[in-house]
Amino acid sequence: MAQEEARTAVAEAYRAHYRRLVAAVYAATGDFAGAQDAVQEAYAAAMDRPARFAALEDPQAWLRVVALNAARQRWRRRQVFDRLVRLGRVPKDPEPAPPLTGDRIDLMRALQSLPRPTREAIVLHHLFDLTVEQVADELGAPVGTIKARLTRGRARLADVLQPDPAHR
Repeated sequence: MAQEEARTAVAEAYRAHYRRLVAAVYAATGDFAGAQDAVQEAYAAAMDRPARFAALEDPQAWLRVVALNAARQRWRRRQVFDRLVRLGRVPKDPEPAPPLTGDRIDLMRALQSLPRPTREAIVLHHLFDLTVEQVADELGAPVGTIKARLTRGRARLADVLQPDPAHR
C-alpha cells in the first residue's frame, strides 16, 4: 500500500472512530480531556506508521488498545506524582493556572494563528522571559532569525488582537 493511501486510511479511521473512542476512554477514566489526549496519542502512533496501521485486521481494536494504554500510563504517572506530593518529595504547584478570561482566550487564539516557529519564539521570549539569545539557542536558530520572528509575530498579534472599532 502506498504511503498516501495509508495516510488516507488513518484519516478515514479518525473520522469514523474518534468520537466513539473518546467516549469509551472517557467512560473508562472519567477524565474527558485525558480521554481526548489518549485517543490523540493513539492516532499519532497510527500516523507515525500509516502503512502498518492500514494493514491491521482490526484498526479500531488497535486504536482502542493504544488509547486505553495511554490513559493507563497517564493514570499511573498521576498516581506516582500524587504519592510524591503526599510524601513531600515533590512540591505541589504553588501557583494555580490563571483563569480563562476572554482576553486569555483571545490571546491563545491569536497565538495559534501564528506559524509554529514564530509562535514558539513569541512564547519563549514573552511568556518565559528568555532573552533573544536564549531563544535562539533553545530553538537552534540564528539570533537574527529569532528577531525577525519576534517582529513579525508581534505585528501579527497586534493586527489580530486589535479591538474592532465598531465595538467602541
